[in-house]
Parts: sequence; structure tokens; C-alpha cells
Amino acid sequence: MTEQNTRLGILMMVATTFVFAIQDGISRHLAGEYNVMMVVMIRYWFFAAFVIALARRNAGGIRAAAATTQPVLQAFRAVLLVAEICVMILAFTLLGLVESHAVFACYPLLIAALSGPILGEHVGWRRWAAIAVGFVGVIIILEPGFGVFEPEAVVPLMAALMFALYGLLTRYAARRDTAATSFFWTGTVGSIAMTAAGIWFWEPMTGSDWVWMGALCITGALGHYTLIKCYEVAEASAVQPFAYLQLVFVSIIGISVFSETIRPNVAFGVALIVGAGLFTLWRQRKLSA
Repeated sequence: MTEQNTRLGILMMVATTFVFAIQDGISRHLAGEYNVMMVVMIRYWFFAAFVIALARRNAGGIRAAAATTQPVLQAFRAVLLVAEICVMILAFTLLGLVESHAVFACYPLLIAALSGPILGEHVGWRRWAAIAVGFVGVIIILEPGFGVFEPEAVVPLMAALMFALYGLLTRYAARRDTAATSFFWTGTVGSIAMTAAGIWFWEPMTGSDWVWMGALCITGALGHYTLIKCYEVAEASAVQPFAYLQLVFVSIIGISVFSETIRPNVAFGVALIVGAGLFTLWRQRKLSA
């Protein structure tokens, strides 16, 4: 891997986090006006069209992209991701962008913790210590011992757990399927599942909000495209730490557009979570080397 490719990969990851942050801001706006299920359903229609178009361009076409020996696993992954997206957008409407992403930032630590029992990977004491520090950060953010604990605070934690499980199952599926196959199943089955659930919540949208919905669909496809290109030109271990920039971009949008604030305990908790997450990524890269 050349230095130029690594630099390009980092730039692509920064671009990806920026696009996804904009997508989250648009999602929060639309979910505040319409049912979350309908918003995610329309977004997934565009996502399915995007993955089908990509599959048709690749060698073997749709038949090759859909070919898998583990259809149940692939379908479960797809449904799990679409459910996680619904839960996370719900968190945006309950807690806002800043605090939702502050808690969600712990998902790499959940992946590290669950990689042992699910994938059979070895997790040493140093990474377990980092995981423990990260979850101290989550507790600081949630403040369970101060006043009345808000149940809404658990919603982004549920989303983080679901996304961590999705990530682990994606790695498990990669042992026998290509990334193109997993991506195809994620978009198509996710769209079918979301349509079955979301069509019951259809409601008319204003003209201006259809513009926002179009922007949501475009940012979703663009973000996935830049992420794919990122992993094509650089190693995942080199670019993954920069994924935390999404928290920075989301915070800027939350504060400037939605008038959110960052409480001191949230800032301190995030510092612990991100620090622990970066350590686990560094440790994983060192062990791989």
C-alpha cells in the first residue's frame, strides 16, 4: 500500500463521514415531521436501486452479486441494519444528533468485545481494559445516578449494539461471500423488509420535504460510494480512526442547525470513548502486523 493511496483513503473517509453527517441532519429533520418508518423506507428504495445499478455494472451482473451459500445470514444482516437505522433516527428525535452520536460512538468497542464469542477472535487484557474505559465514558454520558434516568438515553445504545452485531456478521459473511454480494443483499433485502413495515405508515409530504428526501437519498448513495472507494485504495486499519470525525461534523450540524448543546459530561464521556476506540484500533493493527 503506497503512501499516496493511504492519503487518498483518508481523504475519502473524511468525505464519507461528512456526507453521512449531513445525511443524519436531514434524517433528523424529516423524522421530526414524518414517521421514521416511512422516511427510512423511501431512503431504502433509492439504496436498492443504487446497489442493483452497481451489480449490473460488475462482471456476472445481478446473478453473480446475489449468489451466496448463506442466504439466511445475509438476509438477517440486511434486516438488522435497516432496524438499526430506524432505531438511530428515532434517537435523533428523542435526544438530538450530538448526544445520540456521543453514545453511538461506542460501537467499535462493542465490536471488539463481541468479536471473541461471535468470531472466535482473541481479545487480550489491554483491549478489555480499553473497552472498560470506553463504557465508563458511556455511563458518564448517560448519568444514571443523577436525578431521574431518561429511558430515551438507552435508544442510541441499542442502535450501537445492533450496528456492532451487524459489523461482526458482515465479517463472518466475508469468509465465504464477496463484499459486492454482501452489499447487494444489504440494499435489496433491506428495501423489501422496510417496505413491508413502512408502507403502513405512509403519509403525504410537502413539496419542500420531497426535496429534502431527495437529498437524503443522494447523500446515502454518495456516502456508501465514497466508503467503498475508500476501502479500495487504503487498508481499513489505516482509515478507520478517521471515522470518528463523523461525531465532530454531526456536533457542528446539531449545534448550528438544531440549536443543540454539548454538556460537559457528554464531552468528557466522548473523550474516553474515542480514546479507548482509537487504542483498540491501534492494538488490532499492531497485532495484525
